[in-house]
Amino acid sequence: MSYLLPHLHSGWAVDQAILAEEERLVIIRFGHDWDETCMQMDEVLAAVAETLKNFAVIYLVDITEVPDFNTMYELYDPSTVMFFFRNKHIMIDLGTGNNNKINWALKDKQEFIDIVETVYRGARKGARSRHCPQGLLHQVPLLSPADNVIHFRRNLLVWMELH
Repeated sequence: MSYLLPHLHSGWAVDQAILAEEERLVIIRFGHDWDETCMQMDEVLAAVAETLKNFAVIYLVDITEVPDFNTMYELYDPSTVMFFFRNKHIMIDLGTGNNNKINWALKDKQEFIDIVETVYRGARKGARSRHCPQGLLHQVPLLSPADNVIHFRRNLLVWMELH
């Protein structure tokens, strides 16, 4: 499914994709098109790309072709999905202990859409922190920014990296 999504073929192209997008979330899947985990994730990404197009853009980067970010972002897993908004890396905590990326293949399209919506809402508010305790995003209204809480069906903490 990777042929359905745009690829970035240089470090410069990755930087430009992140820099150029002012209003939408930039989602980048780092990995290899031939890797089974990436293929599973790419299937989900391709399936949701049209649904997310108004508030997110998705790119793929081959970590062998573009090794520029491998050390900086610790890209050692077969598939890594990272989020950027207005030239800032968006940190997320899904309870795995790794708070800057998704490093496994999600199989549930709606779950990924819910994660992206939560990340986007937190990033748009410019919040340093959004904690998402157990609950369903679509069943519980967004609480006031002062509460720093958005409900989601898994634990999710979203914040913007400040460098």
